[in-house]
Order: sequence, then C-alpha cells, then structure tokens
Amino acid sequence: MEIMPVAMANSFTAPQPLGFPQQRPLCLPRRHSDGHWRFSLSSSDGAVTEKSCLLVPGEASRSVGNSSKHLKGKRRVFFLDVNPLCYNGSQPSLRSFARWLDLFFSDVSRRDPVIAVLDGEEGNEYRRRLLPSYKAHRKRFLRQSRVFRSARDNGLSSLEQQAMDVLLKCNVPVIKVHGYEADDVVATLTDQVLQKGMRVVIGSPDKDFKQLITEDVQIVMPMPDFGRWSFYTLRHYIDQYKCDPSSDLSLRCFMGDAVDGVPGIQQLVPAFGRKTAVKLLKKHGSLEDLLTAAAIRTVGKDYAQDALTKYADYLRRNYKVLSLRRDANVQIEEDWLSERDTCNDSVVLSDFISKLRERPESQKLQ
Repeated sequence: MEIMPVAMANSFTAPQPLGFPQQRPLCLPRRHSDGHWRFSLSSSDGAVTEKSCLLVPGEASRSVGNSSKHLKGKRRVFFLDVNPLCYNGSQPSLRSFARWLDLFFSDVSRRDPVIAVLDGEEGNEYRRRLLPSYKAHRKRFLRQSRVFRSARDNGLSSLEQQAMDVLLKCNVPVIKVHGYEADDVVATLTDQVLQKGMRVVIGSPDKDFKQLITEDVQIVMPMPDFGRWSFYTLRHYIDQYKCDPSSDLSLRCFMGDAVDGVPGIQQLVPAFGRKTAVKLLKKHGSLEDLLTAAAIRTVGKDYAQDALTKYADYLRRNYKVLSLRRDANVQIEEDWLSERDTCNDSVVLSDFISKLRERPESQKLQ
C-alpha cells in the first residue's frame, strides 16, 4: 500500500466528460483531540489505516510573530498555492519554498487556519483539450530540466513530496484533486468558506486569482524584490485597472495570457487592443453579453464589430480556458478552519533548511 501524506480528493466519482479513470474514495486529513493531523489510507482490499501527519515533537511557540491578533468581524482562512513557491525564477528551489513559507507563517497567516493546495495529477488536461498550447512550454521545461533529471537519477523524493511533508508537520492540511489544477480547487473551496461567513486570503503570485477578488476575498503575493508578502485587495485592483474585478476574466479573454500559452485577440486583429476591450466591457458588462449584443446589432467600430462576430467562438474558448472551475469534488472540513497549532513551525523549518545545506551539491534542488 503506497503511503501519501496528502488529502487525495477523487474528482471523478461522478461521470466526467473527459473520461479519466475512476479513482478510490476521498481520504481527508483530520485533527484529533490531541492536536495532531492524521489521514486515512485505503488499500485495494478495503482496509483502512490511519497515519499521523505530525512527525515532529511539539516545541514552544515563537513569542514574536506567531501570536494571533484579535480579528474584528469575519474570521480569515488562508489558502496557500504551493507549486509556484517551489521555484526561484524558472528553476525548482526548495530553498525558495522554505523561505516564503517561513515568512508566510510569521508575517501573514500566524495562527489563522491555512489550507495548502497543489496541482492534481493530469490537472492541466481539461484545458489542454480545449487549447493544446495551454502551458505547453512548462511541460517541455519539466521534461528537459537538468535539476529534475538529476533528482530522479539520484533516487530523491520529488520536490513536491518534500514540500508536502514540511506543510503537514506544520499542521497544514494539504489538498490535491486528480484532474484539477490548484487554482480550481482554491476557487471551489473559496465558495464554501464564504458560505460559512468567513473571509478568504489566497497566498499566490498567480494573476488568475484576481477574478475571485471581492471585499471578502483578498490575495497576498510574494514580492521577491522586497523579500516579503504583500496584500492585494479590491481597492488595489480598482486602482490598477480602473474597473471591477468581475470584468477581469472577460478582459483577459481579449488580452490572452502569454505565460500560460493562451493567445489574445490581437494575434488575429492587431487593432483590437486593451483600450477597445475595456471600453466595450464597461458598456456591456461581460464577454457573453457583449458577444450576444454584437450578434444582433453594431456595438463598435468596424474592426471591433467584425472581430466580435467572426471570432466569437475563439473568445468563448478563451473564457473556458481562463475561468477557474468551481466543481472540484472536495468539501471543506471543519477541522481545517480551526486555529492552526504553530508550535512546530520553527523546528520543522530550521531542520528542513539544515538538511538542504548538508546535502551534496549533486543532490540539492538549489
């Protein structure tokens, strides 16, 4: 029986259009009365084994930076987008992960609940079937990465596995859903947290999360140039883009996303730029409303009108690719919303960094 210290959520218990294979039932981490996280493992014969996630003895809490301030009004729940933190630029880096996690715990989340989310296996396949160029360059990079080839050749556990181990030792539940990217799982769980009357803060550099911003949903981004995390709120968004976040997704459908391999309308109609898109969306509200209007009457200049009618399917496809899915088969657990026990943070992270320093150069992931 393979042991994986992570909540593996089965996203295909119901029929799915993509035809992914059926997975075993969901097993989720729970915090017991002794304060330790445990997860259940089910084998092919139906036997269930419970495994502790807390592998390091408790230490005294750090007196500086780990005491929760009293939060007036709604409580906060933090989601941590783990994958991008494991890179320094384009290179895999466990040191980068350890540094940002330490700052996140000490300066940002403190004792507030934290839920870590990682990309599930085959998480990109849904969007790649819609658009083959989606994150295609990242797939090539990982195949060609000298660091990952070296890690595999030396029999090391994956970078992702090591990150999961650290998070679990710090009493952070870790969620992966087969067939879903981390962004989609965060969007799904964000809706559930908001329904409970709580606020959400998403720790990630990913701009895709801007489509979720409201008064109750904020982003906190790692800022490498300043060596700290920085909050990004509804006010920041409006100041930057001069529009409401509800238009963010529609606007990105026109502009595309070069980083993720999503082409914009300017590749087909060079004159159709950001200014035109913003003007039309301010008048019509959303991409679908704009396309519906353009199909029955003139909504703009000739070049814009032609683009909206000729490339409507192109823009709708971009919408499907760029919009965050909210149908991942995972339910928020009450244990995940409890105040986080921070007593292990210092010793776990210090031990992790020390082990990285002690490794031979050929076995280091930066």
